[in-house]
Parts: sequence; structure tokens; C-alpha cells
Amino acid sequence: MGPDIAHPGRGARRVPLSQRRWWPALKRTASALFLALVVWLIVRHARTVAWHEVGDSIAAYPVTTLVGALLLAMSSHALYATFDLLSRRYAGHELPTRRVLATTFISYAFNLNFGALVGGLAFRIRLYTRQGLRGATISRVYGLSMLTNWLGYVALAGAMCLLQPLPVPAEWALGATALRVFGALLLAGVATYVLLCFHSPRRSLTLRGHTLVLPSGPMSLVQLGLSCLNWMLIAATVHLLLPQPVSYPAALTVLLVAAVAGVLTHVPAGLGVLEAVFIAMLSGLVAQSPLLAALLVYRAVYYL
Repeated sequence: MGPDIAHPGRGARRVPLSQRRWWPALKRTASALFLALVVWLIVRHARTVAWHEVGDSIAAYPVTTLVGALLLAMSSHALYATFDLLSRRYAGHELPTRRVLATTFISYAFNLNFGALVGGLAFRIRLYTRQGLRGATISRVYGLSMLTNWLGYVALAGAMCLLQPLPVPAEWALGATALRVFGALLLAGVATYVLLCFHSPRRSLTLRGHTLVLPSGPMSLVQLGLSCLNWMLIAATVHLLLPQPVSYPAALTVLLVAAVAGVLTHVPAGLGVLEAVFIAMLSGLVAQSPLLAALLVYRAVYYL
């Protein structure tokens, strides 16, 4: 009897994209081309900027404003470092608090500047492995920490879209009604997660092959509170540096849009993406030079 041959049209098992030989190369090529396009757009736009005006705006910042922004940034970094303390309880390991805080701080700093895979994940794996944690435990720590971060993001984005949608550029083709519907859906997703943590008899969820063990109900509320406060501190840092006409809700909304845009484009540190989103959404309120000055100072204070 000869070998079994699967006919393409009958019963052949479909090979997932991630397992096809050409797919990784295509993804790398597409990412490289997109990054090259972003760099080209940044260089092209940079030639139109009056950099002497940007420099004058930076030099005009009062020392008290810079110190205030630095304190807000430090508070955000310190708060984010506690995410892994929550994950320590969830994962059940017993590393000392000071080591957990140091590991999270280092990972977050590199995450901001080099991306989630390099900073958020690779540094955690390296540092936690050297401290004796196993891969499964590190995965649980990282998973809950990332979930905590984005849980607050989704809650705040939903609240801002629902309660105070910011006017978006006309070419985006999004009206206030669409934004409010989107905001309600985001808040419903957060509420569903919290309710599942409190009441679900099944304590694990499987999403795309990854199993998430639900934390307790009280822990989900702590996740939500810590994350919301952290995003609000980041927005407060930006808002303190932005020119006066920009309100705090506007700064928070634009920051949230810029954050997810940076993640989707995979550009390290969201370089150019953050600036492009702020310019696109706030150009009607603030001149370009002081706006760019505020964003450059924010990068120096919060990222570096």
C-alpha cells in the first residue's frame, strides 16, 4: 500500500499562517518596510519644523514645571514597579520586594525605549531567571502585569470616549456617536472581566492557545485601580508640559490614542508616532513649535 496523500481539496489539514515557511519572512519584510516609511516621514516632516522656535520654547520652561514633571514621572515609574508585586502574589513566588521592584523598573525603562519584546519580556526573562524563577512562573508574572497595564488603559479610553469624546481630524471619519458606542463597548469589556473574576465558576480562560487563570475579584479591582492611576500620572506629566489651552482630559485622550498607535506600528519608543498623533489631534489648539517642545521634554523626562 502506498503512502497516504492528502488531496488539496479534500480533508487536507490547513497549516496556520504562523507555521508556513514564507510567513515569518513576509512579516519581517513588511515590518522593515513600514519602519523605513516611518523614518522617511519623520525626516521629511522634520525639515519643515522651525527648530529654533522649538529650542526657544524648551528654554522658556520654568524650573518648577520641569521639576513637577520629573516628580510625576518618578511617581508613575514607582507605581508601575508595583505591578509585579501584584503578579508575585498571583504567581506564588517569594522573591524579595526590593528585587521585584528593581526588576520591574528596569524592564519598564527598556520597554519604553525598545519595545515590549525587548524590554517588557526579554529583560524580565533574563533577570527573573537569574533569580531562580522558572519559565512558567515568569510567564504568569509577565501576563498579569501586562493585563494590569492594559486593563486601566481600556477603562480610561472607554470613559473618555463615552463621556468626553475629543474632536478628531475630519479625515478620520469618526463622529461623536461612534466614539461613544466604542467607549461603551470598552467599558463593557472591563466590567465583564471584573465580573468574571468575582463570580465565574470556571477560573481559567483560553484565548488563542494561551490559558489565563483568573485572579480573585478583589485583585482585579486592585489591577484596575493601579493601572488607571498610572495612566493618569503619565497624562499629568504630559499635561503639565503642554501649553495652557490644552485641558487635562484632552491630554489624557490624545496620550491614550498615541499609546495604542505606538504599539500597533511597532516603532521603538513610538518615535515619531507619539508626535504625529499629538500634532494631528491638537494642531487646532496649539502651535506646532511649543507642542513639539512639550513632547521632546516629556520624552526626556519620562523615557530617558
